[in-house]
Amino acid sequence: MTWLIVAILSYFLLAVVFLLDKYLLAQRIPDPKVYAFSIGLLSILILVIIPFVGFTIPETKVLIISLLTGAIFVLALFWFFKALRDFEASRVVPTVGALSPIFTLILFYFFSEGKETLSSGQFLAFSLLVIGTVLILKEKGKFISLKSFKLSFLAAFLFSLYFVLLKYVYLVLSFWQGTILTRIGGFLMALLFFLAFKEVRQEVFKKRTIFNFPRVNFIKSTLSLFFLARIGSGVAGLLQLWAVFLAPLYAVAIINALQGTQYLFLFFLTLFLSLKSPQILKEEVSSQTILQKILGILLISFGIAILTLF
Repeated sequence: MTWLIVAILSYFLLAVVFLLDKYLLAQRIPDPKVYAFSIGLLSILILVIIPFVGFTIPETKVLIISLLTGAIFVLALFWFFKALRDFEASRVVPTVGALSPIFTLILFYFFSEGKETLSSGQFLAFSLLVIGTVLILKEKGKFISLKSFKLSFLAAFLFSLYFVLLKYVYLVLSFWQGTILTRIGGFLMALLFFLAFKEVRQEVFKKRTIFNFPRVNFIKSTLSLFFLARIGSGVAGLLQLWAVFLAPLYAVAIINALQGTQYLFLFFLTLFLSLKSPQILKEEVSSQTILQKILGILLISFGIAILTLF
């Protein structure tokens, strides 16, 4: 069950990074195309490790699938951040969080022609993780609109397709070989965004580009936190990929569902900071909201406990 530990660790780091970014940046989401472009462009940095991992180019079919997998990830980010920009995060995030693992499970069943399925215990754990995630993220009185659902649906499907294709890439290639090729695919998709959209080119060539640091007071400690967040994000991403690499086929959907642990960690970290250091982060939540989140936490905890038994 090494993949389970690695996946949970990656989501813990992502929760910490989220808080660091919230403290340092506190910015409105930019144009989704620009945001997707910037993330895809940074993917090319992984090329620096090529001399150290024995990288080779695979056969044409595997190469194309690997590049396509990375491109799909950037497209998923685009639609996800478009939904976040146009609609409330309290509606979009729970919907994507709930649909992604379900789509992943369905896609694996389809591509394996019914050979990859969850046992009854694993399916129970999977269901608890999904329901617990929704309870942690859901806010009272928030119902998703049809337009918001369409964008969330598309983003969730693309994220799921990315995870499924990524696992099949890892079945053929080594971890570093598959990771490098998928990141190159993300970079190529970023270039396509640059060439296809005028607003992306305009943003890149502005004097204040998307790569400038945010407007914060650049004292030494703040810079340290900023770079710590970037390093943490990179490490968390690699751990998540490693979990997918280690996991059996059926478990990739569970890794997707384990994203609820990120929000579980985030809830506790936010609660702790708001109580101990309200000048840094203050969150006001009602007793009903806390009870709902506690129920979600219990469901996620039970789901993880069940997973350790199968």
